[in-house]
Amino acid sequence: SREQAQLKASVVEEDTEEWQKDSSFAGLERVGGVDLSYIKGDDISACASLVVLSYPALEVLYEDCRMVAVSAPYVAGFLAFREVPFLVEAVQRLQQEEPKLKPQVLLVDGNGLLHPRGFGVACHLGVLTDLPCIGVAKNLLQVDGLVRNELHREQIRSLQREGDTFPLTGTSGRVLGMVSCGDYNNSSKPLYISAGHRVCLETAVRLVKSCCRYRIPEPIRQ
Repeated sequence: SREQAQLKASVVEEDTEEWQKDSSFAGLERVGGVDLSYIKGDDISACASLVVLSYPALEVLYEDCRMVAVSAPYVAGFLAFREVPFLVEAVQRLQQEEPKLKPQVLLVDGNGLLHPRGFGVACHLGVLTDLPCIGVAKNLLQVDGLVRNELHREQIRSLQREGDTFPLTGTSGRVLGMVSCGDYNNSSKPLYISAGHRVCLETAVRLVKSCCRYRIPEPIRQ
């Protein structure tokens, strides 16, 4: 908790890049996606992946996938300590091998500020790599009074008709993230988008939507 709090002090919750301020993201050319996925029934062997896509064409420019042995135990709220070291290594390899392909922003399969202590995996990775990061989760992390109850499901159903978003406002009054129900392929399953580092929530939502051909944004899907 202490280490998390120290790192959290470095999180920047607003846009820091010129391309973020442009309505069509002019100047953005490379978007990265990272994920750590596990073999079913095995919580030690995992595949750490970093993919960089061109923007706006979303064509794969770079791929790095390797099997890793995860040693840190899973503790709720501290997932980043288990996964982030492997993702940082992947970013460092890219910087050494193909520095010209370094992503200008990373989409992370996980949460950012939408986290019990406001410091999810997307914040953690952003602070350690100093890259703008966005959290994109498939399930709602139930924190700060947010629950997947009937009211939440009804909000999602009403959104599907509009392909729109609604804010995730905790009982603290803070907006922790956005629910996005895209109109891609009539997917009824929402995405939970939260700012990670060096990006504001509004920009994060716009960028994630612009990267979706299907439900999951292309950098993470790839």
